[in-house]
Amino acid sequence: MTDLAPHRRYAEDAAVVLSGLGLPPAYGKLLGWLLVCDPPQQTSGQLATALGLSKGSVSTGMRMLESSGFARRAPVPGHRGHAYEVTPDAIIRITAEPTKFRLFRELMDRGLEIVGGPDAPGAERLRVMRDFYAFVERELPTLVARFEAEQLRAGRPGTESTPLRRKGEADG
Repeated sequence: MTDLAPHRRYAEDAAVVLSGLGLPPAYGKLLGWLLVCDPPQQTSGQLATALGLSKGSVSTGMRMLESSGFARRAPVPGHRGHAYEVTPDAIIRITAEPTKFRLFRELMDRGLEIVGGPDAPGAERLRVMRDFYAFVERELPTLVARFEAEQLRAGRPGTESTPLRRKGEADG
């Protein structure tokens, strides 16, 4: 594998990183490839050929990428069917979605009630997680707003149309 072209090597490296997070290797290869490939829109056939994956692996991986919001379908001018491309601000939208952090915080709060409150014996593991999720839930909108403002100042707009901030929050 050391003789792979840099783009393919990147896709393989992405597979290793994401496999370490418990995701299927094909998912990582597909995401890695879509981040660096040229052209940025790739058909299932192009993905299978470029990455040495079966059509089934491509189909399953792309369904996962689409459902998670990391990729989207794009029309292919002059051809039937579609291609896939990375959704440029996907990581921001996915990470900044406050619902998951609120749900985890609420789950930890319920756990704390079950064990007798935040100061009960054995409550530390729940309390630390609850406090972390509360912190992320509270601070993430500010971080996203700061990131978007930096992008705009650097002349790289692209996330300002994504509704990431809560109503009433201003750019930092």
